[in-house]
Amino acid sequence: MHVFQPIDANDLEINPFELYGKHWGAVTAMNGKKVNAMTIAWGGMGVLWGVNTATIYVRQTRYTKEFLDASDTFSISFFNDTYKGALKYLGQVSGRDEDKIKNARLHVNLQDETPFIDEANFVLICKKLYCLDLPTDHFTEGGDGMAEKFYSDEDAGNIHTMYIGQILTMMAR
Repeated sequence: MHVFQPIDANDLEINPFELYGKHWGAVTAMNGKKVNAMTIAWGGMGVLWGVNTATIYVRQTRYTKEFLDASDTFSISFFNDTYKGALKYLGQVSGRDEDKIKNARLHVNLQDETPFIDEANFVLICKKLYCLDLPTDHFTEGGDGMAEKFYSDEDAGNIHTMYIGQILTMMAR
């Protein structure tokens, strides 16, 4: 396995739509000495407030949200398709009930005291800058049907929190 190398943002040749939407990722954070991760497929990368940022969205009921709220930093790890099963597992099982990272046969590493998943091929280390709950009554006419599609039935009231993190380090294999 190759060692992670830092990459400069100007050298990136990635498609964030593929990273988040097709390949998925795992957000990882620490609360005390405990680490938890979950699969994410919603997010983005860009520039905000004059710095490079990554944005993720986490439902209120997710155990990982407690870790994100307790920590100043988090990571987003992206993988090749051979890890799709492990990512599916991270998204379906709660870290409240088991060590799901270990049971997904993944390993935690640290970069500047921020945990990330070592099997990834691209990692963002982020400093949390901003978080905001996304209530459903803020949808505009252009978002017609989104509240019903994503926040009804068993997900009624289970809104997402948006986390914006300054990208401190980008690493690739």
